[in-house]
This record gives sequence, structure tokens and C-alpha cells, in this order.
Amino acid sequence: MVSLNNVRAVVLAAGRGVRMKSEKAKVLHELLGRPLIQYVLRALATAGVKDVVVVVGHQEAEVKKAAGAGVAFARQAEQKGTGHALLCAAPALKGASGDVLVLAGDAPLVTPATIEAMVASHRAAGAAATVLTCCIDDSSGYGRIVRDAAGKFLRIVEENDATDEEKRIQEVNSGAYVFAARDLFRALREVTPNAKKGEIYLTDVLPILMSHQRSVATHRAPDPTEVYGINTRRDLVAATNFLRWRILERHMDAGVTIVDPSTTYIEEDTIIGQDTVVLPYTVIESGVTIGRGCEVGPFSHLRPGTVLDDGAEVGNFVEVKKSRIGAGSKAKHLTYLGDATLGAGVNIGAGTITANYDGKKKHATVIEDGVHIGSNTVLVAPVRVGKNATTGAGSVVLAGRDVAQDDVVAGVPARSLRASVAARGNSKPVKRVRR
Repeated sequence: MVSLNNVRAVVLAAGRGVRMKSEKAKVLHELLGRPLIQYVLRALATAGVKDVVVVVGHQEAEVKKAAGAGVAFARQAEQKGTGHALLCAAPALKGASGDVLVLAGDAPLVTPATIEAMVASHRAAGAAATVLTCCIDDSSGYGRIVRDAAGKFLRIVEENDATDEEKRIQEVNSGAYVFAARDLFRALREVTPNAKKGEIYLTDVLPILMSHQRSVATHRAPDPTEVYGINTRRDLVAATNFLRWRILERHMDAGVTIVDPSTTYIEEDTIIGQDTVVLPYTVIESGVTIGRGCEVGPFSHLRPGTVLDDGAEVGNFVEVKKSRIGAGSKAKHLTYLGDATLGAGVNIGAGTITANYDGKKKHATVIEDGVHIGSNTVLVAPVRVGKNATTGAGSVVLAGRDVAQDDVVAGVPARSLRASVAARGNSKPVKRVRR
């Protein structure tokens, strides 16, 4: 594995993204619940790149917030091209002596493995610059990679400047590069702005390097979806599907049965144990942990903070938020569990609701081992249901009126049936007078 300790990365995230037709900066649009820029930053961190500069511009404060701590920022007040963006990052990269990795903030699917391989390829070639390329069936709209008869890189030709023959080339520029730091900024300062738009393009650095007898290499991404850039909302949908399938395949390869992947939505940062079955039309958001041998779905929604212990089951039209469902416990029908902790062997009847919000604050519900919650029960938090207790169908257990261990409660509001029976048993019989 190549060491990336001497690599400094620049993520280009200053643009607005006009074709998104949005007031929101493009890198802030979400992919499976996470802003685009976070995927790029995560890939860099996982690959071992510790020194990262994010170039910001449009909605600067919001982009900085999404990028989070641990990165530096450079400001591109006016968006004058990719080369200009990199020049804006030059002060933050002052003193760089190794390699500079440049990635687009709107290309979220690049993997840590490809980043590592690209840097390794760059160093092995001893190149001044390495371009990440890929081959795609429909290369329209991309810059084509033009090579000589021996396969050596010659240039990148943009769509508008390409000949008919060049337009048939399927190898394209991804917009990701590795540069030797000592060559990059010297060449950038020689780039002249584009005559039509007045912008400075990063691709123009490559012929300048070659004119100085410095070599330019390429590294081909193994999967074309890794370099997929997002410019429109249609692109966002396509990227969502690419990533969704990547996540689903990872879980299936780890021993999870996903009955119908086409109708199953699972975000990143989910843990699902071996031999768990996920049924159709299920949504599992990030921050969910599911144990071994569980069953989820169909039509279930697991929100962040949910934990299912081994053997737990969540079924039709059940929503779970920030709750733990104990081993072997079941909530099979038409239920909402929010801010709840369920022990082992609990059965939740159809239509049960944990009323966790009082209009100002969220409150917790605790249901201990072996409890049976009757259909259509409302548990008004904060409340605790003791071990092996039972609630009758349609019960409303009010906040603070905890149900004792082994008790049976029913009614609106719920009252202890055993206490009532005991009270009747202890009462003296009424003496009837015959007339």
C-alpha cells in the first residue's frame, strides 16, 4: 500500500452548479442522506490523505459547515475556471514538496482504493502530472484522451474542439489529477485565460508541462461510475443508484439476504449482521445497526440511532427512530417506536405508538424483557413497562405511570387489572336484607 503522508489534496467546491436549477450550491445536494462533498472528503481520509484544502466560493459558510473540521479552506471569490481555483489554493499549499491531488467536489463516487492506486501509478511513472481517466460507452460531453500510435498520452481535447474521429474516443478525462508540487504552480502561472470566457483551465497545465519536457501520465479507473460527475438532478439520481447498488452488494456479499434490491433503500454507515433478511420496500438510513438473524420489512423504516439486537424482527409499516429493540423482540405491524428501549423477547402489538414528544422535548420509553404490548397501545413517554408485564388492547399508559413487573394494565388511562382484582378480593361482601 502506497503511503499518502506526503500528498496534499485540493477539493474544488466553489461553483454554484447552474444546471442543478437550485439556490443550493451543488456540493451541498445530498446523495443517500449526505452532502456530495462529504463523500469526497471521506474517500481522501480513508485513503490516508491528511492535508486537505477545500476551495469555496458560492455559499461559502454552508459549504464550510458541510465539510466540517479537519480541513483548510481557500476562497475563490469569482469562479474563473478550475485552474484559477487551484491558484486560489496556492497560499494554503505553500511549502508543499510532494504531490498535489486535485479532486472535484461534485464527483462523490471515487473510492479510496482508486485514489491510492492513482498516486502509486503517478510515482511509479515519475510523472509531473497524472490524469485519472476512464472508458465509457457514451463519451459525449467529456474531454477525450488523445494518444499516439504507441498509446502515449498526447492531449485532452474538449467536445467542442474535437474532430469527428476524436469524438468517437471512449477514454475520457475524469477531472481528477495528481501533480508534482514543484511543477504545478510554475506551469499554472503560464496558463493564459480562455479567449471566449476568460477562464483559466486546469487542463491547459498539461501541454505546458510537456513543453518543458515534463511527462504526463494517465491512470485508468477500474469502474467508470467512480468518476461520475454530477451536473444536473438527473445526474444526482444516476449517482444515487450507482452508490445504492454498491452498498446493497456490499451487504449481500457479507451474508445479508436482500429479497428485492430494486425496492430496497440503504444508506451508508449501516451495519447489518449475517443471515439477516431485508424484505422489499424497506428504508434503512445511516447510523442504523442490525444484528444477526434479524428480519426487516416489508415497508419498514429504520431511522438513525436504531439498533436491532440479534433475532429482532420489524415488519409492515413499522418506523423505528433512535431506539433499541432487544434480542428476539418483535414489532411486526403498523407501529412507531421512537426514543425507546426494548428488552429481549418483547412483543409489540399492531398499532402501538410510543408518544415520545410532548411539544417541547423528546422523552424515553423503556419496555423490559418479556413484555407483551397489546394492539393499539399508546405509551406516553416518559414511561417504563416492567418485566413480563402486559398492556390490554387500546390502552393508554400515561407519562410517569410506570407499569410494574408482571402487572396487567388496560383502559384509558390504563389501570392495573390485577390491583383491581386484588382490591375486589379484599373487600367485604355486601349483606343483603331479605324483605
